[in-house]
Amino acid sequence: MKAILVGFMGSGKTTVGNLLAKKLKTPYHDLDDVIVEMAGKSIQQIFEESGEMAFRQLEHEALIQSLDQEGVLGTGGGTPIQDMNFELLQNTKVPVILLDVLPETIMERLRDDTGRPLAQELGLTGLVTLKSERDERYEQVSDFRIATDDLKPTEVVEAISRKLFVNQ
Repeated sequence: MKAILVGFMGSGKTTVGNLLAKKLKTPYHDLDDVIVEMAGKSIQQIFEESGEMAFRQLEHEALIQSLDQEGVLGTGGGTPIQDMNFELLQNTKVPVILLDVLPETIMERLRDDTGRPLAQELGLTGLVTLKSERDERYEQVSDFRIATDDLKPTEVVEAISRKLFVNQ
């Protein structure tokens, strides 16, 4: 991996990850897609049929497998929260980039996204609480942070590229 993106839902990991991978001329891997491929079923099906514990175990296995791949990896919003994954991310030599975002921006970005029922279910107050619970973990695993609220995805990619270039 050339870079690993972490952050809360709606921070731009998938959009930025795809653009960064194109810029670096390398593949983009979305950890959720790796999990779906491994399990042969959707994330929703995994949760419904086997529960969160089974999903988290698959997520951990997918993370281990993905760290050995070439490219840019976008993780799930909860990936660094699990102790096993936290340790892997904290100890990797690959740069881990936190894409940070304000809860108000998350609500705006996900307003019409029907694939994110958690955002609508939690509402702004719930998102603020959940994000604040996760923020410390995100900070602890990341090598640097980019606030994405007022940036276009291409500007986030440029900011990451500048940091990656300086850190190499």
